[in-house]
Amino acid sequence: MITIAEWRNVTKRYGSVTAAQDVTLELEPGEATALVGHNGAGKTTLIKLLLGLIRPDEGSVRVAGVDPAGARGAEARRALGFLPENVAFHGAMTGTELLAFYARLKRQPQANNRELLERVGLSHAADRRVSTYSKGMRQRLGIAQALIGVPKLLLFDEPTSGLDPASRADVFALIDTLRKGGATVLVSTHALAEIEQHVDRVAIMHRSRLIAAGTMAELRRGAEADARLRVRVVPCSTGRVLKQLPEIVRCVQRSDAELVLMMPAGLKMDVLRVLLAMPEVVLDVEVTAPGLQQLYGQLVDTVEDPA
Repeated sequence: MITIAEWRNVTKRYGSVTAAQDVTLELEPGEATALVGHNGAGKTTLIKLLLGLIRPDEGSVRVAGVDPAGARGAEARRALGFLPENVAFHGAMTGTELLAFYARLKRQPQANNRELLERVGLSHAADRRVSTYSKGMRQRLGIAQALIGVPKLLLFDEPTSGLDPASRADVFALIDTLRKGGATVLVSTHALAEIEQHVDRVAIMHRSRLIAAGTMAELRRGAEADARLRVRVVPCSTGRVLKQLPEIVRCVQRSDAELVLMMPAGLKMDVLRVLLAMPEVVLDVEVTAPGLQQLYGQLVDTVEDPA
């Protein structure tokens, strides 16, 4: 499989500050990858390296096999579509005029611009001035300009920042459409709970290092994430159930007729056997896989702070 983009043993410093340290990561064709981490973790630095805006101090960066900051950088950048975190468009221009402007910048024909506006749900506002657009509409317009020229790789930096729930849902739906259409997408985001259903892989940055990367299943195995069980019981029998469980099992939520239990993944089957042996009080058991928010917390907690 041909790699669309990669960082290979990349380190980037700004004076005494290390923004990215020995990062190796590949983006494969047709995959959507979430790039997550706290502010200052190094996410934006990795994106700037792909855009060719900065050079690594060590290691190499390639987009479609080309160094984006090298002599063939323009060729590499033509393979990219980029949505910055804060889009800023000239308010006096219409949506149609703005896409025409960006198409000329990218040296691409304007014939497909109307289709792009329809794709992001803005065909009805194509001839309105951008100053009349809502935040969500401007974000969708930013996605449309990123799609000009059918780029091999799309970079979205906090695409749902500041959006209302309906607009956030629209952005995630569009990411799903791009992903199903075979596009390679990198999404830098803090919306951990929302993004996990819309990507194939997750890369976690922490204190300038890449501490984990893979599918959700791979991250769960690597984190040895705790299992979570939701147990529905006969009312007033939660105490009886808890007495039968090993002490290492944690009850994180309890009501008159329901328990939410956390335990090491290796203990899950033992606990299930105990619960199934109590059919007179246990009515239902739901096994819930840990989500990205929980995995992120566990993985970050295992990283030692620098001396």
